[in-house]
Amino acid sequence: MGLRDGNTSDSVEVPQAIEESLALGLGGVKGVVADSKAYSQRTMGLCLEQQVGLVTLVPRTCGIRQEVEAWGQQHSSLPLLVDKPARRRKDAPRRWYGRSITREVEVEYNDGRIEVAPIRFVAVYSSQLAQHHEETYGKAHVREAEDLGEHVAQVQGRRFACEADAEATIAEYAGRGTGTRGRRPCCWSYHEVRYSVEAQWQRKPRTQRGRPHKGEGVEQTFMYRLHVDTKTHRPPVSTFGWLVLATTVSEQMCNDAEIVGAYRDQTTTVEPGFRWIKNLAAISPVWLEKRERLAALAMLTVVGLLVYSLIRH
Repeated sequence: MGLRDGNTSDSVEVPQAIEESLALGLGGVKGVVADSKAYSQRTMGLCLEQQVGLVTLVPRTCGIRQEVEAWGQQHSSLPLLVDKPARRRKDAPRRWYGRSITREVEVEYNDGRIEVAPIRFVAVYSSQLAQHHEETYGKAHVREAEDLGEHVAQVQGRRFACEADAEATIAEYAGRGTGTRGRRPCCWSYHEVRYSVEAQWQRKPRTQRGRPHKGEGVEQTFMYRLHVDTKTHRPPVSTFGWLVLATTVSEQMCNDAEIVGAYRDQTTTVEPGFRWIKNLAAISPVWLEKRERLAALAMLTVVGLLVYSLIRH
């Protein structure tokens, strides 16, 4: 066990952690199972050089994942890899379908060379994950619809004296402005929002106090307002339940079912520990850089957990 620097990016920290682990010289099977943070050119190149078996989730933003997912969706009948009964009677069985494919991607070796190497990818469809994606999408869509309703009411309630100000506000809302502190505004994820400028006559406020005189005319001025049209995006049902695993393990050593099983084992071994840390052992945010202070904080955390466990028992 050791301490890792939380300020370093994962693409740099993960290869360093693997190199330090290999430097211990421990015998036995060498392998790593990780989530999408471990997928990078340097990590893949290091595992190929050191013959480390790596099984990792490919991030959704990678083009290779989109390509492999599209390839898997074209095959209507994928072999069944994992079949487990449902946890509750009303739920459907948990089934994982998938097939592996080899694609050439760029990897970075220890000497800095970036070359193309064949990597094995497993396109996987999970019925349990598809249900989870559908529920998550539905909740996020409802939450964004509520926020969008408040945004539309606020935008359409504004008035502008000239059309140029209205157009500048549209550019800001549409994400074409500089945003706050130089960051571009975040656009809507589940809705398409269009802004337009409408001109209308509006009663001009009187400059004098009191009731108007009899026969006094009503002065009007030309004002501009924004009109908002919204359209809901269709849910990406075709992408629900799909994930792509990358591995440096050959098919002769581990078949597709074993690769998927190794990745799924995180839910019963690693994830419960993280879930416990984020809830029962949660601490206030701290920002430390020196390793001595990190070690002191770790020791204090361990002592606190021991005291907590003794109190509970």
